[in-house]
Amino acid sequence: MAGSHQSFNKKEREKKREQKRKEKEQRKKERKANSKGGAFEDMIAYVDENGHLTDTPPDPSKREAIDPESIETSIPKTEKGDRNFEKHGVVAFFNHDKGYGFINDSGSGDKFFVHINGLLEPIKEGDQVTYELEKGLKGMNAVRVKKG
Repeated sequence: MAGSHQSFNKKEREKKREQKRKEKEQRKKERKANSKGGAFEDMIAYVDENGHLTDTPPDPSKREAIDPESIETSIPKTEKGDRNFEKHGVVAFFNHDKGYGFINDSGSGDKFFVHINGLLEPIKEGDQVTYELEKGLKGMNAVRVKKG
């Protein structure tokens, strides 16, 4: 007495699944019948001179002529003499035992960390110095520090 391997719940789930499939197909047919045929021209959007989207094409008489040669796509090269990253400041604090200190920038008043490895010559508190800045782990560090 072998019975069907399908239980009542399984049959019901299959019926529901088939019903959903038919409903989905019906909705798809309705959408196709009601669509007005998405032509390419209906899908195009333009941007006006103020940056707003519009469905009207721009006026060709207002078009500007741009010389492609005038467009720069990279950073212009500089001469070696043009670079002047050297800053001036005063040593606010320097601990020779621990090998670090701080320099107050003369122009902006910012404080920058300086390590003994970044010194070109020995310095002490109150010295006028020139230095360059480099990105460190916790901010900008003064490097290549010398009296000046």
